[in-house]
Amino acid sequence: MDETLKELGDYLAEKLGSRIASSTIAHEELTIGVEAENLIAVARFLRDDGRCRFVSIIDVCGVDWPARPRRFDSVVHLLSPTQNLRIRIKTETDEVTPIPSLTELYPGADWFERESYDLYGILYSNHPDLRRILTDYGFDGHPLRKDFPVTGFVEVRYDDERKRVVYEPVRLNQEFRTFDFLSPWEGPHYVLPGDEKAKPN
Repeated sequence: MDETLKELGDYLAEKLGSRIASSTIAHEELTIGVEAENLIAVARFLRDDGRCRFVSIIDVCGVDWPARPRRFDSVVHLLSPTQNLRIRIKTETDEVTPIPSLTELYPGADWFERESYDLYGILYSNHPDLRRILTDYGFDGHPLRKDFPVTGFVEVRYDDERKRVVYEPVRLNQEFRTFDFLSPWEGPHYVLPGDEKAKPN
């Protein structure tokens, strides 16, 4: 497999040249790094070239590296059914610089890019409908960023009596430091076979 991926990497380097910023093979998958201004051209080549035929988009996701100036990776996974290969395209960006949307080439990228926007705040230019897809109305922040607070101030739920979404202070339903040791779920109060051999503490 690695030899096939190496041949593909060499072929892409020959055909696309400086449009590919980096190329690595890891975990039996080829990963190429591409600058935002080259993303559409590279993706179009991967889709249309007869030796590639990466016609199916599998996923678009984000990765957060807060220590980097361009803290986000937008990661695109493509599949070539005819070649039986996958490829990963990584594009770096920051909080304000958009990446070109792949929806013109892969209509299936629509909801994947919306998810990356919602959870990481990655912006996509020329996206037909870039709005939140998983978090609730009026949600503040992007929950998969590494600097997103783990505990918040309010939680959102649908109230059946009021017939609307309500915001309430976060309430932990179980205290983590108090346990009911009389609960039958804590374990049996009889000696299991073999335990009689254990030394008492």
